[in-house]
Amino acid sequence: MKFVDGKMKDVNIAYIGGGSRGWAWTFMTDLALDDEISGTIRLYDLDEEAAGVNASIGNHLMSRTDAKGDWKFEVKTSLQEALTGTDFVVISILPGTFDEMESDVHLPERLGIYQSVGDTAGCGGMIRALRTIPMFTEIANAIKEFSPDAWVINYTNPMSLCVKALYEAFPQIKAFGCCHEVFGTQKVLQTVYEKETGEKIEDWHDVFVNVVGINHFTWFTESSYKGKDLFPIYRSYIDKHFDEGVSIESENWLNANFVCKHRVKMDLFNKYGLIAAAGDRHLAEFMPGDQYLKDPETVKSWDFALTSVAWRKDDLVERLDRSKRLASGEEEMKLEPTGEEGILLIKALCGLSRFVSNVNIPNYALQIPNLPANAIVETNAVFSRDSIRPIFAGNIPEDVKALVDPHIKNHERIYRAATTCDKSLVYEAFENDPQFIGKSCTKEDIHTLVDDMIANTIKYLPEGWK
Repeated sequence: MKFVDGKMKDVNIAYIGGGSRGWAWTFMTDLALDDEISGTIRLYDLDEEAAGVNASIGNHLMSRTDAKGDWKFEVKTSLQEALTGTDFVVISILPGTFDEMESDVHLPERLGIYQSVGDTAGCGGMIRALRTIPMFTEIANAIKEFSPDAWVINYTNPMSLCVKALYEAFPQIKAFGCCHEVFGTQKVLQTVYEKETGEKIEDWHDVFVNVVGINHFTWFTESSYKGKDLFPIYRSYIDKHFDEGVSIESENWLNANFVCKHRVKMDLFNKYGLIAAAGDRHLAEFMPGDQYLKDPETVKSWDFALTSVAWRKDDLVERLDRSKRLASGEEEMKLEPTGEEGILLIKALCGLSRFVSNVNIPNYALQIPNLPANAIVETNAVFSRDSIRPIFAGNIPEDVKALVDPHIKNHERIYRAATTCDKSLVYEAFENDPQFIGKSCTKEDIHTLVDDMIANTIKYLPEGWK
């Protein structure tokens, strides 16, 4: 890549999972709206046909008169071809299919375990990780061989274990995980502030926060807007509106399956005094199973949803149809900001700006001093030319740390299980997962569930499992 007339040109980005019908389109849209960087997107996907369709969609998008961006989309048929000489690597893959995810999410229901997402924490997140970690180990080794100096941006879940796998396989990798959940909570605070004060916040980025925690279980220890502490304002709103919650007009969810009224995070604030900074569907899965996910009626009472895999399958059919319409020109993609920060982070790493955002990276700098150095944590960091510097976030209060600790320990168990094919570690992780708190099941029940869930995903696991 080269800097010409104040712009960065000839940037090469490898997109692993380039046949995506979700994140790839989001990424294309943001690229088309920005004229400060340009170059080539190398789409690599096991589904080469899907990558080809996205190349057609992306190239058509860039040809439009209202597109500022100047990018060429190319399909690559191997990791070597996609990665060699690239400046950035974006990873957004679905580990397995929705058939495997259906088992991840719904099989535990036989033991009274209900999951609102099932891709990060709990039974679903752990089994998903078993098939994901080997994939990320392979990707990390390919990056080490073909593009060791590239910046690597991961969007795949389970985020913490994906990033951990990258660093374990290639310790010198320049990788980080991006997640928009923190942004959503900044928008909640924007809305609460406007309702409580009658004043307008034009840009949610002006809601400053200190972020601590792990992905999808993050917390704000501080938050302010133009010098005003937002904690008392948030508390005042909760005192008056706890039962009705808060609705965010600008929430960037696909549809009602992803919308909540943020009452779980309000309840967590009342209990712990920190602002839980993720969607309620994610937060609930990290908490004991006798609380927000006790049963479907309890979920409904907290005003969030159990997103079924059947719905995801139906939605995929609709997105496949839309993919055909976009590729044929029957439908045009809307060019409007997506709310994601990926392009802003790439521009900062190119040296075009300096930017602060939340990021998932190892706790090597002890940005959260009372969490392990090898844990993948989420805090703010400063992005600048070829550099990410984590911002010291401080300790997590001990009562909240007690909620986080079981998940960090399970990250270690599941990573070791995935790399050694040791089922006993999966048994141990399930036995220690908070989702089983309050459930009347035996150790034998849990082990049988593990056996059946692994059997349902066995074709995506290494030979050692077979």
